[in-house]
Amino acid sequence: MNKHSLLPGGGYEDLKSFQVARLVFDITVRFVELYIDPKSRTCDQMTQAARSGVQNIAEGSVAGATSKKMELKLTNIARASLEELKLDYQDYLRQRGYELWEPEHPVLQDFKKRRVASMEEFRQWLRAVRDTRTCTDVHPGAVRVSPCMWPTPR
Repeated sequence: MNKHSLLPGGGYEDLKSFQVARLVFDITVRFVELYIDPKSRTCDQMTQAARSGVQNIAEGSVAGATSKKMELKLTNIARASLEELKLDYQDYLRQRGYELWEPEHPVLQDFKKRRVASMEEFRQWLRAVRDTRTCTDVHPGAVRVSPCMWPTPR
């Protein structure tokens, strides 16, 4: 192939970044339904940031057939949108006094190891975590040692 030939665009469904971004979008939609006031700006912001991550990966992949510059631009927009979403989740945790886990946290390591790829796999993982963790695991110093009650949906 000529080094100046453009590669075919598309095929984004096979990209791990697209698959993960789509899962993040699905989880975020459910999260805001359960925990964020639907009238708040945060609800819309989180949903749109998650959606933007997915859409810009797909658009960038397609645009890559004619412009690598546009593919890179759209990929960077996706990255920025997902970073914005991450900050919204961190704000949610901080404002409610929940621990922000470091990347080395055992629960996060387990999640990464499982390579969760669907909403159903995420739900299964979440059930397993809820069944095995206690409040003292999540909130050090907590008096309660029964299975931890995670935030109650609105």
